[in-house]
Amino acid sequence: MVFYGDSITDQRLYTTFAETYVVTRFPKLNVSFVHSGWGGDRVTGGGGGPVDVRLWRDVLPYNPTVVTIMLGMNDGHYRAFDQTFFDEFSAGYKHIVDTLTRQLPGVRITAIVPSPYDDVTRPPLFEGGYNQVLLKYGESLRQMAADQKLAIADLNTDMVAALQKANAADPATAARILPDRVHPAAGGHLLMAEALLKSWNAPALVTDVELDAGRKEPIRQRNTHIADLQGGKVISWTQTDDALPMPIDMRDPLVALAVRSSDVVEALDRQPLQVRGLPAGHYTLKIDGETAGSFTADQLAAGVNLATLPTPMMRQAAQVHALTLRHNNIHYTRWRQVQVLMEKDSTPHLLSSLQALDELELDVLKQQRAAAQPRPRHYELAPE
Repeated sequence: MVFYGDSITDQRLYTTFAETYVVTRFPKLNVSFVHSGWGGDRVTGGGGGPVDVRLWRDVLPYNPTVVTIMLGMNDGHYRAFDQTFFDEFSAGYKHIVDTLTRQLPGVRITAIVPSPYDDVTRPPLFEGGYNQVLLKYGESLRQMAADQKLAIADLNTDMVAALQKANAADPATAARILPDRVHPAAGGHLLMAEALLKSWNAPALVTDVELDAGRKEPIRQRNTHIADLQGGKVISWTQTDDALPMPIDMRDPLVALAVRSSDVVEALDRQPLQVRGLPAGHYTLKIDGETAGSFTADQLAAGVNLATLPTPMMRQAAQVHALTLRHNNIHYTRWRQVQVLMEKDSTPHLLSSLQALDELELDVLKQQRAAAQPRPRHYELAPE
């Protein structure tokens, strides 16, 4: 799949969050991702060339089966609604869709309602604010999506709601989620990735396990396989999951505020573990010998979300995300610093250099997929 868009896509944050989610949640799925955002782009193109150059160089050669399109932020020209600009946006967006559907029969296109301009933590620059202009552009995309049977992803509405909640709780930190009012920090991009993934019906479930301290078989095991369940004073078992949790770095204060102000965990990162029948008291959960947390018997009976804990699975998922970033950086260098920069040169080694960078990226992608494969984990739950 190809992510196409302007500088917000060019940041390679909501896109890499979405990629890592897919790779960790569906580690056997054969899907590849290309990030083709270019800062300043409008529906007519921009610094990377006219729109048809962009499409024929940066999208079509990859023969994608899925394309997302995020444009509009620059098309409104950061001013009050102007019918001329709106008509140009509508016609230009339709040209992009028509080109993709004509050249890529069967392609699935997700039209993205433009991400927000921050009129929440700072006063609007004019009556109504620029984000209202972007929402009007989004309404035209909804109509186009209905007419042409496109998917639609709203990366604006829920993020504005989260920004309002964050601003009420911590105005100084909330203002940094969209530091220049346009380009989100990682916390904002995480919320945008959530909105995109939800539009694709992404499942919230990582794994779901229910045990009873007095039983030798699990009550429930979804998206995982439990073996060697042992009872007694210390309960232990081996668990081999079918997926990894979404790596969310709560050490980043902007990410933490965005998560607290949204439903991203409930929507994308549910990994419940329930253990019933334990005597009252406190218990320590260890996974592969590492302490994941301390809980009361009541908390364990109600269920704890492993996806929010410092587990070996979370650390493994973070390694996957690091490799996601690495392969994207290689592709960016290959595309923007070599292919585009030297496309008019007759340098004899240009083609072999591009091929070498492609092979290097493929090596990293293999590492990414290998890192995403779940591993057996040994669990121990012992009274403190």
